[in-house]
Amino acid sequence: MYRSLISGIVASALGPASILPVNGDPLCHPELAVTDVHFSEMLRPTLERIWTAIVSVDVSKCPADSSGYFDIVFTRLSENAPDLEFSERFAWRPPSIDVAVNFAANEAVQHFRVGNVTSCTCIK
Repeated sequence: MYRSLISGIVASALGPASILPVNGDPLCHPELAVTDVHFSEMLRPTLERIWTAIVSVDVSKCPADSSGYFDIVFTRLSENAPDLEFSERFAWRPPSIDVAVNFAANEAVQHFRVGNVTSCTCIK
């Protein structure tokens, strides 16, 4: 019981410390919006299809020169394999970036979402 009490106290003390950067400034997240999603026709000779999109990056809460990383988490459908969730990492920077992911000819994207966006220091 003594160990769990000590663990709880340490976790309570360290939790808030992980929210703020070392200099104490609050963190913000850029607003990312995925637009212009397209899935290409099958490309020869590789027989791959390319999923492309434009990701708009709004850094109005962050310094203008901010950049960072984010993941796009996909649910992949396949004709001859189980559905699979996986992620691809990209770098964000304003005002927008183009992203692309290759898929096999027998695969499709059922769903995608943005996750794990790197935070930035908030503008004061």
